[in-house]
Amino acid sequence: MSMMRAMILNLLGCLSRALSRALPLLSNGLLREGIGPRCGPASFRFSLTSSSSSGTPDPSILPEEESREDPESRKPAISISIDRSGLHNPPEHLHEPHTDSELVKHLKSIIKFRGGPISVAEYMEEVLTNPHSGFYINRDVFGAGGDFITSPDVSQMFGEMVGVWAMCLWEQMGQPGNVNLVELGPGRGTLMVDLLRGSSKFSNFKKALNIHMVECSPALQKVQYDALKCMDEATNDDSSSKKTISMVSGSSIAWHSTLEQVPSGLPTIIIAHEFYDALPVHQFQVCQKILYSVSNDVAPPSCLWFINMPYFTSYLLYLTKRCKWASREEVTNLEHIEVCPKAMELTHQIAERISSDGGGALIIDYGKDGLISDSLQAIRQHKFVDILDDPGSADLSAHVDFASIRHCAEEASDGVSVHGPITQSQFLGSLGINFRVEALLQNCTEEQAESLRTGYWRLVGDGEAPFWDGPNDLTPIGMGTRYLAMSIVNKKQGIPIPFE
Repeated sequence: MSMMRAMILNLLGCLSRALSRALPLLSNGLLREGIGPRCGPASFRFSLTSSSSSGTPDPSILPEEESREDPESRKPAISISIDRSGLHNPPEHLHEPHTDSELVKHLKSIIKFRGGPISVAEYMEEVLTNPHSGFYINRDVFGAGGDFITSPDVSQMFGEMVGVWAMCLWEQMGQPGNVNLVELGPGRGTLMVDLLRGSSKFSNFKKALNIHMVECSPALQKVQYDALKCMDEATNDDSSSKKTISMVSGSSIAWHSTLEQVPSGLPTIIIAHEFYDALPVHQFQVCQKILYSVSNDVAPPSCLWFINMPYFTSYLLYLTKRCKWASREEVTNLEHIEVCPKAMELTHQIAERISSDGGGALIIDYGKDGLISDSLQAIRQHKFVDILDDPGSADLSAHVDFASIRHCAEEASDGVSVHGPITQSQFLGSLGINFRVEALLQNCTEEQAESLRTGYWRLVGDGEAPFWDGPNDLTPIGMGTRYLAMSIVNKKQGIPIPFE
């Protein structure tokens, strides 16, 4: 009997120690399985009594169900009760089939494995680029038949004007006979096709190009391969080795997952159109700089939602750096701040490469020249949807902090200069889009003319097109002032066109 009492005392001691460790976690506001904004923490009450005539404690644990021992033999000395009223009560059957996608299951498994939330940036990265279920990975999401339309899809004139910019920069570089032309996130390859086709008459520029497409999606790589009319040719030195040639320009072309994989050592022209907006952002509250993280209630109904985490992360360094670049007024007036560490790291890498190899980068995206507040959004089939609605089925993007890009580039190297941002309307107008649209209108059908006018307005206009007389839900909306253009160039090359 004494051995039984010792075992019970030991069990009671283990339980008490476990509960004492659990209580601080439950009261800290940290989210764990089944505990969060939708279900409160459990409360624990302890009571100790003694009924032994010999003075020796005879402890028993009284659970909510009846003990299996003979009631006459029980001598309760200690009782522990657990108040579960604050907990979410799941239904009786926990193994019913559910319709979670593979990506949602993956997100929940990460959260469950960690025992706590993941950051907004981690959520965004998984949703967009997860190797199996990411939004960009296994399908074509661009164009009228996709989820959104980009400027190259609107009109051929956009890619042609970017080609004019690239040729002007090449001239300022001294017309090198070998140059890397790099596009980050090429989409369907439309911009590059229009750039190459528009500059095809400039033979020296065309011959100098080595094209590099930075694209992580195998599905989009295939779309780009077809759009650029690519062919694989055997190299002279090794019959088993092949190189890819674009029949649009006769230039060699290669694909890479990251900018680091693009060979260095040659002057480089980098184009990043609507690339920065898809880089994952961290969200902080101005008050106490609390990070917004994503978590889920693992007890049915299981779902994902945003919570405030009462502690900092390793990305506090990036937040501190970003706030250092801002004025006191900027920080004071914001309720939230978005910081994009990957944008900072990418800009640093671009600036270092341009400083050492020569060349320049063109960045065009929607955003502003200052701190960004709460801008994260989701788009599915050309409509805004909830950010957590069916992850992986909608594009996630955030406004680009152009001021941060400028500071990062200048901090990375003294060998580069940063110009802009200017509006997309100013950028395209200075490169001659007005003359281009007039020339195209000279020889086209009425239907083509309407398409040109609509495309022109979307590229350079501001707000709704005044000439539109079609359905209201199809009114062309100008992107001319919402999109900004910025350039980072090697200082030796002077000020790039059209940023003078």
